Amino acid sequence: MLFECDPNDGESTIKLIENLTTNASRIQQQVLDEIIARNSGTEYLKAFLHGNNTSRDLFKKRVPVVEYEQVKPYIDRIANGEPSSIVSAHPITELLTSSGTSGGQPKMMPSTAEELDRKTFLYDIQVPVVNQYVPGLDEGKGMYLYFIKPEIPTKSGLPARPVLTSYYKSPNFRNRRFNKYNIYTSPDETILCADSKQSMYCQLLCGLVQRDEVLRVGAVFASAFLRAIKFLENYWKEMCANIRTGELSSWIADETVRTAVLKIMSEPNPELAGEIEKECRLEPWEGIVKRLWPRTKYVDVIVTGSMAQYIPLLDLYSGGLPLVSTMYASSECYFGINMKPLNLPSEVSYTLLPNMAFFEFIPVEREEEAVAGECNGIGGDGDGRSPVEVVDLVDVQVGKYYELVVTTFTGLYRYRVGDILQVAGFHNRAPQFRFVHRRNVVLSVDTDKTNEGDLLNAITAAKRRLLHPLRLFLTEYTSYADTSSIPGHYVLFWEISPSTTMVDASVIEECCSVVEALLDSVYRRCRRKDRSIGPLEIRVVECGAFDALMDLCVSQGSSVNQYKTPRCVKSPEAIRLLNERVVGRFFSKKTPEWEPCRIGAM
Repeated sequence: MLFECDPNDGESTIKLIENLTTNASRIQQQVLDEIIARNSGTEYLKAFLHGNNTSRDLFKKRVPVVEYEQVKPYIDRIANGEPSSIVSAHPITELLTSSGTSGGQPKMMPSTAEELDRKTFLYDIQVPVVNQYVPGLDEGKGMYLYFIKPEIPTKSGLPARPVLTSYYKSPNFRNRRFNKYNIYTSPDETILCADSKQSMYCQLLCGLVQRDEVLRVGAVFASAFLRAIKFLENYWKEMCANIRTGELSSWIADETVRTAVLKIMSEPNPELAGEIEKECRLEPWEGIVKRLWPRTKYVDVIVTGSMAQYIPLLDLYSGGLPLVSTMYASSECYFGINMKPLNLPSEVSYTLLPNMAFFEFIPVEREEEAVAGECNGIGGDGDGRSPVEVVDLVDVQVGKYYELVVTTFTGLYRYRVGDILQVAGFHNRAPQFRFVHRRNVVLSVDTDKTNEGDLLNAITAAKRRLLHPLRLFLTEYTSYADTSSIPGHYVLFWEISPSTTMVDASVIEECCSVVEALLDSVYRRCRRKDRSIGPLEIRVVECGAFDALMDLCVSQGSSVNQYKTPRCVKSPEAIRLLNERVVGRFFSKKTPEWEPCRIGAM
C-alpha cells in the first residue's frame, strides 16, 4: 500500500500523517489483505495456506511466527539463483544485509524496487514534522554525513548490501525530486565514493565551505557523527589549507569527487579559512559544532538503543544542541517516525505508520527482559516472552513491553525482528514505542551487534588455545562497550586463576586478537575497513573482583539464589567497581581479517 507525499507541502504532509494514524486499524487490515492477495501463491505461503487467497484470520492461524534461522534456507536459495517466487510475487531486486548475523555472516532480507518507494515516503514525511517544532528548515542546508559500504556478491547476481547503501545507490536517492527541506551540503558524488576516507574528508570540507548555510548537522548513527568530529580534529589544518588556496588535496583521487568538490570551493577563500582555524585552535573542542556551524539548530542522529551511550560526547561537542532521532527503521522494514522530535533522548518514542508493513507484537511478560537488569547493568538474555499470545498494532497497551513482529510486502511473514519496545502512548490510534534494546545483544559500538553466544564462543576458543596450556583458567568474565573515546571498543574483564601466576603480556594480547578474529563479519568489517571500532581490550582483575560485583548487585536488589554473573555490565557503579580491581590492561595488536565473501554455493 503506497501513499503519495509531497515533502514541500508541509500542511498536506501533516494531514496525511493524521489520516494514517487515525485509521490505523483499517489500514493495517488493508495492508495484510494486500500482502496475502499478492503473495499467497509463493512457495513459502503455499506451504501454510495451500495456495488459497485466504482470510486474515486464517493467515494468523496457519502461518507461524518465525526467526531468521527458519527463513534463511528460502533466502539462501534466492541468493543462489532460484526465483523470487519462493517468497515474493514481485521480483527480488537485492538482499539487504542486517547488522545481526547468522553463522558469522550478515543476515539477508529480501527487497523489491517498490520497497524503495516506501523508504522514500518515510524520508519525505519526517522533515515537515521536525519543521513544526524547528521552523525555517527550508531556509538553509543540512550537513549530513552519509556513507556507502561494500557489497557482497551472490551467485544469483543480486547485490547483498546494507540498507542505507542500497538507498543511496538507488534512483530514488540519486534522481530525487527537489525537496526544500532536504538540501545537503554534500554532493552525491562524495556520498557515493567507495573510499570512506576520501568521502569523509570531502563531505566535511564541503560542510565547512558552506558553514553559513548549515541549519542542521547529522549522520545516521551517533557513532558515525562522533567519528566525523574525531576525523575533523585530525584534518582541519589540511582542510583550511584547501579552503585558503582553493585547491583540493592531491590524495583525493576520485575524479568525480574532485570535480564536484571543486565546484563548491570555486575560488580561494583565505578569510573563511582563518575563521575556521580560529575556532579549531581553541582547546578543548567543547561546543565545536556550534562554533563551526553557528546557525545549526539541532543534531540529527539516532541516540536510542545502543547509541544512547554516546549522548554525553554529543552534548560536549554540540554545546547542548537538541539531539533529534527522526525515524525508526531496520533492514527488514522502515517502521515509523518521531512525532515529538525535540523530546529528550530518554523520552523519544516512534509512531509506527500502519501503511509500512503489517505489525504484530509478542508481549514480554517480565519487566527484566525489557529493562535488561539495570541494577546489574545486564544486557539481558532471558526470553521472558509468551510464545502463544500475539497482538495487533492497535491492541497494545500503554506501559507494556513487546517484541516486534513484521509481515512485509517483500517476503517476510510474521518475522521476529528482535527489537524489544515499550508502549509510551498513542498518536490518534497508532501506538508510539520507546526502543528498549535488541534481544540477546550484549555489545554494540557502531553497527555491530554481538550476542552472548558469539562472545562466549570466541572467549572459550581463546582460553582453550592460550590459557589452558599454561595451566591457567578463566574463572569469570564480563564485558562492556567503552565509548569514552572515539572510536569506542570492547572491554572484557577477566578473572584468571591461579591469581599468583604472572601471565606474560603477549599471551593476553594474543587472547585479545583471537577473540576479535572469531567475532562476526560485521564486527570485523567495522574494525578493519570502517575503523569504527578500536582494538579489543582485556582488563585482568584481581581475585575476588566478581564476588564484589555479586555483592553490589545483591545490595541493589538482585536475588542471591538467582544471581548469575552478567555477561555485559552497563551501570557506572559496576564498571567502576571492576576498574578499581584491574591489575593489568592488554590490547589486541592485530587487526582481524575481513573481506566481503561471496554468498551462495560456488
